[in-house]
Parts: sequence; C-alpha cells; structure tokens
Amino acid sequence: MKLLIDFFPIILFFVAFKLFDIYMATAVAIVATLVQIAWLRHKTGHIEPMQWLSLGVIVLFGGATLLAHDETFIKWKPTVLYALMAAALWGGWLFAGRNFIRTLMQKQLELPEAIWIKLMHAWAGFFSFMAVLNLWVAYTFDTDTWVNFKLFGGMGLMVIFVLGQAVFLGRHMKEPEA
Repeated sequence: MKLLIDFFPIILFFVAFKLFDIYMATAVAIVATLVQIAWLRHKTGHIEPMQWLSLGVIVLFGGATLLAHDETFIKWKPTVLYALMAAALWGGWLFAGRNFIRTLMQKQLELPEAIWIKLMHAWAGFFSFMAVLNLWVAYTFDTDTWVNFKLFGGMGLMVIFVLGQAVFLGRHMKEPEA
C-alpha cells in the first residue's frame, strides 16, 4: 500500500499526460502530491522530510511550468530532487559526519561500518547518475519519450539498483543472534 501511495502522483501525472498534455499532467501532479501529503498526515500523523521536499519541488517547478507555460521547468524537477538527495547524503557525510542511509536503515539491517559507507556512496552516486540521466533524456528526446522514461525508465533503473544492493548486502549482513 505504501508503494502505491508513494507512486500515486507520478502515475496520475503519466495518465494525465497521455490523456491531455504536459500542463494538465503537471497540475494533476501538484494536486496529487498535495492529496498524498494530506492523506499521509491524516493516516499517520507524520510526514517524512523527503515527502516535504518532494512537495516543495513539485510545487516550485510545477508552478513555474504552469505560470511560464514552459515544460522545461517540470523536466528539471526529477534532476533537482535527485541532486538534492545526493547532496544530502554526501553533505551529511562530509559536513556532519552522518551517514543518513544508516540512519534510515539501521533498524532493519545490521551491517559493518565499512558497508554502511559503501552503501551511502552507492546511493549518492546512483542519485547523481539519475540526475544527469534525466537531463540527458529531457534534452535529447521529445516530451513523450521523457514522460515514458520518467515512469518506466526511472522506476526500472531504481528496481535494478535496489536488487543489486540486495545482492551486495546479502553477502555482508550479520546473522541475528539466537
């Protein structure tokens, strides 16, 4: 259910784009994200920082797209979000000495410190790669191709990356004590 809630705005964006155009899809994504945040707030009483960040980025870049009637802004949205995530991971590590991947996942996984560091760098690197890849697709291909990539390519690459991480982590996880 959480996965559906997380992908709710992007799925509606995709459907609205296919039925209408990029501007209607952008408006739908903004409204869907607002609904998502309101629903999560009502259901859990808590909104994750990443969800607030995503809301801010979609409102800012989506709003600019609608106000300027220029699709360039919405095409930059994923890149900005990915870059902010990479910057948060590497910035937290460099400036605060904190590994935010470990902070997020340490209750579910017990790993050696060196593996936590590799995991953090892998995620930051992946987000950096995705930021650049999104711009390349946005500026190399037409808007229809970019929208398809945003949903299927981005999600597909994320699934492949997560599966690769699972294989890597499986070799390093500590056995639970009896």
